[in-house]
Amino acid sequence: MKPILIILFLFCALQLYNCSSDEALLPEDEDLEQLPDPMYFPPLDPTASWETSSLAELNWNEANLLPLLDFLETKNSKSFIILHNGKLVVEHYMNGHTASTPWYWASAGKTLTSTVVGIAQDQGILNIDDEVSNYIGTGWTSLALDKENLITNKNLLNMTSGLDDSLGDDISAENLEYISDAGERWAYHNVYVKLQDVVASASNQDWNSYFDNNLKDNIGMTGAWIQANDFSVYWSNSRSMARFGLLIAANGTWDATQIVSAEYLNSATNTSQSINEAYGYLWWLNGTSTYRLPQTQFEFTGTLIPNAPSDMYCALGKNDQKIYVVPSQDLVVIRMGDVADDENFALSDFDNELWEKINALTN
Repeated sequence: MKPILIILFLFCALQLYNCSSDEALLPEDEDLEQLPDPMYFPPLDPTASWETSSLAELNWNEANLLPLLDFLETKNSKSFIILHNGKLVVEHYMNGHTASTPWYWASAGKTLTSTVVGIAQDQGILNIDDEVSNYIGTGWTSLALDKENLITNKNLLNMTSGLDDSLGDDISAENLEYISDAGERWAYHNVYVKLQDVVASASNQDWNSYFDNNLKDNIGMTGAWIQANDFSVYWSNSRSMARFGLLIAANGTWDATQIVSAEYLNSATNTSQSINEAYGYLWWLNGTSTYRLPQTQFEFTGTLIPNAPSDMYCALGKNDQKIYVVPSQDLVVIRMGDVADDENFALSDFDNELWEKINALTN
């Protein structure tokens, strides 16, 4: 082959190689289509409009929406919301409720306290591994000092304080009695609310001010804490509950602002101790092999809510107040209302029935 032909051959080969290499670096059209949609966050102004996604856009089974809403109405629900990637897909009010009507979160509001504790730890003003007494002083229980000093903030977050849960919800010192060392027993107990005192002491602010300034106002929530006998209960409209669920689903960010660290939330929404696999830091966890429930020391086999996705975690409040977060499906689901069937403190048969209906809509 003549030299000039050899040079031309090598030049063409090199060009073909470069073209094929460049093409290999380009994503396929199919890959581009599979990129997830960015998370949407509504404006901080709670009166502003909230973007929506339609059932058709998501390829959900629209024929199963009405049966779901009928079921909810017959089960004494007042509101129901589904967010997908932050956008409203379903928002429905019933049984005399409206979008502006406040309702109580009950124990679903425990997760608000958990989140604020995480914010305070992120700010370096407290540590969840510290003794509770470091912040609110000794004598906050009736325990001997050496036993009281075993109780850390984390024990209050994961319900392993060792305090006697059979004595009711009064958290005065004389009603907080020893039943085991902290960390050795899981029991659902109202003593978690002492964490609000811990945050107040650590921040040199009252609880309400710290909550408003560091969580509520930063995500556009409305509502207020109301003291009801032994309980500090949060009341708000349903969209405010949805805003909080969205914050958690977005790993603690709100429109690119980190409100609470993803590291803390990861700990909060995974098993927090070895006694109750289905409990994090005041969050309930689906998909574990065993679980325990309030007011019993019995360990149940199986998942918390069999019909729900295994990666779901949730806030469960008395009489079926619900926040469900499903990372694998980019879903936040809210239910407020009266008790669906029988009075309960967290989990009920309603959860599993509801998820059967939700699955029929989304799958």
